[in-house]
Amino acid sequence: MPKKTIRKAIVTGGAKGYGRGIAKALAAAGYQVWITGRDEAALRRVAHQLKVKAVRADVASPADWDRLFAEVDTAPGRLEVLVNNAGAGIRIAPAVDQTDDEVARGLAVNLTGAIYGCTRAARRIVAGGGGTIVNISSVCARQAWGGWGVYSAAKAGLEQFSKCLYLEHREQGLRVTSLAPSWGATEFTDAADLGSRPADINRRCIQPAELGKMVADLCALPAHLFVQEMVVWPTIQPVEPL
Repeated sequence: MPKKTIRKAIVTGGAKGYGRGIAKALAAAGYQVWITGRDEAALRRVAHQLKVKAVRADVASPADWDRLFAEVDTAPGRLEVLVNNAGAGIRIAPAVDQTDDEVARGLAVNLTGAIYGCTRAARRIVAGGGGTIVNISSVCARQAWGGWGVYSAAKAGLEQFSKCLYLEHREQGLRVTSLAPSWGATEFTDAADLGSRPADINRRCIQPAELGKMVADLCALPAHLFVQEMVVWPTIQPVEPL
């Protein structure tokens, strides 16, 4: 009986929120999962809970990406999945009120860092026979709200990059999906200094386990199918787009 190939997956921002839910779902689906993030204590705790591997890494750092892939490459199996989940509001404020450093960090975390990961993962996934990259975007890529300009621009760029990357490797078995959620029961609003939502509303927002299942389902599609993009709204959220 042939030995079963170990399927490897990477989830950035995997210690909290959506990332934790995605890592848990992929591990349950049989992947050997690596999670990354900057909070080493949280990474160690979640890695122990989920029985996954953890590497402290900043997605904005090419050197950290190289260090991560050096570890993944030495482990048995083949890389099949990358989920670029790491993201941050940095500062939600009118663009004219943001410093150059805040703008640069917002683009680095939400766009450039994901591109670093995509280019490195794409080479390996194609060489291994195919797989899936899921880039976690945001409804901000499609709607307009004041104060969200830099974040929205980064996510819109990520969605367009995802389309181009897919076209470049479509015939080589690489699927690239943009998954754009809105209000989630995560730490995002706290981290962006926007305050917490009431518990009764939070319960009706997108839960990390729910988004995790969506990602696992995308990765489990037959190899000849792919989803270009998916937008997920909680019904409790009022939407008054531009």
